[in-house]
This record gives sequence, C-alpha cells and structure tokens, in this order.
Amino acid sequence: MQLISATLVQQVIQPRPTASYKGNYGRILIVGGNARFGGAAILSASAAVYAGGGLVSVATDAVNRDALHARLPEAMIIPYDDANLADLLQSMTVIVIGPGLGTDETALKVLNTVFEAVAPEQTLIIDGSAITLVATHHMRLPKARFIWTPHQMEWQRLSGIAIAAQTPAANQAAAAKLPGTVIVKSHRSEIFTPTRSYQNPVGSPAMATGGSGDTLTGIIAAFVGQFGHRDASILAAVYTHSAVADLIASDHYVALPSMVIQALPGYMAKMAAASAND
Repeated sequence: MQLISATLVQQVIQPRPTASYKGNYGRILIVGGNARFGGAAILSASAAVYAGGGLVSVATDAVNRDALHARLPEAMIIPYDDANLADLLQSMTVIVIGPGLGTDETALKVLNTVFEAVAPEQTLIIDGSAITLVATHHMRLPKARFIWTPHQMEWQRLSGIAIAAQTPAANQAAAAKLPGTVIVKSHRSEIFTPTRSYQNPVGSPAMATGGSGDTLTGIIAAFVGQFGHRDASILAAVYTHSAVADLIASDHYVALPSMVIQALPGYMAKMAAASAND
C-alpha cells in the first residue's frame, strides 16, 4: 500500500492560468441536507467553494435556504424536490450525493432522481446517507465515474465486512467489486482505485468531530472539478484535508471543519507556489 505525499499534492495543485474563468474549475452540485442535518450539506458546499470549485450549487431541503445564503453566498441553491433538479444534474461536472440527506422515503426519491439523471462522463461521489441507502436497498448503480467515501460503519454496511475485520486486504477485495474509487475513512484512511491502493499518512484525533467527512467530500469535488477525474486529484484532496487539519491541530485541541475550510485557500496557495518553484 503506497503512502500519499505532499509532493503529489504539489504536482496536482498548479498556479491558475491568467486567462481563467469560473467555468474552468468545475460545476459542482452537493445534494443533501434534510431539515435535521442541513449543516452537512452546507459544510460540504463550503469546502467545495473554499477549495476552488468554480460554480457550486446545493440541492437541499428548502428549510436550509436562509442558512445557506447567510453562510455561503457564493453557492446557488435549489430545493431537492424541485422539478428542475434533473435538468440541473445533467449540467454538472461533479455531483456529491449524501451529506445529511437522511434515509427516509424522500431521501430515497432524491437518490433515485440523481441515479436516473447522471451521465457516464460525470463524477458521482456517494457519501453518508446515500451509502446506507445503496446498501440497504441493494440499488442498481448507474453508469458514472464513482467515488465512494464511507466511514468504517458505512463500509461495513456496504461491503459486509465487520469493522474488526476491515484489513487492507479485505477492504481491497471488497472495493474491487464496486465501480470507481473507494475511500475507507479511518485514522489512516485507505484509498482503493481500480488498479492500486494507497494510505493517507497524515491526520490526527483533532479531526474526530462532526462534519469532517462532509468537508472531505467537498474538497474531493473541488479537486476533481478543477484538476480532472484522476487518481492524483482524489489522493491530493484526501491528503490536503488531513494536512490542513494537522496544521490547525498544532495549536488547537480540535480541528473544526469550519476552521479547516477557512484554511484551505492559504494551504492551496502554498502548494501552488511550491509547484511553480520546482
């Protein structure tokens, strides 16, 4: 299992060309956030914006509209039961489904809408509640460029491997049965692409707080939107999330997701500068 390094991050995060516009950096849609867990979708969208996503939209329960506008005016919003959602989905580069979505009938209907609308060339990040829905309902998967982001309990539901038995070899075998890339989140997250396996060597207990996973999905979405759907982009996103949290943890007991999000542009600027100087 290969370790991800800061060198890889520098290879991925490049200085932006002078002739740029927002459309160059990905169209990202975060689908999630029911009336109870709206913060999850807001954190994921915030991470996508602060990590450089060009155009970020959120499909969420309408009750979250005011909070989202107040917290993140850069993002657009559509209720996830809006009849126009299917059309919006088709215009996206990256779709994140699951942060705070819930597992009720409404959530299942939203997930089915996404599965019916997604196209093979789009990146589809399956996170949180969406993983549980897929596992519980044995849902048929559409054609898309998949990224799965389960924590260990969600991975147990999806793979059938008990947490105590989640060894790298067992995880790799199970991940090979799923389309795309699987990120099994833990204190040393494991990433399984269709051809190779990696481990994230950074991160600390300071990240063990609600919303960290939602933040990661937003960073991955932004990196794929900007730097392309490739292994390096996904790996760099995972490393960046933990590396930024480690910087915060050097003088804070807890690396809150909102703190990580705020620090993303500065960290990425340093990586881009290092890349330019190589």
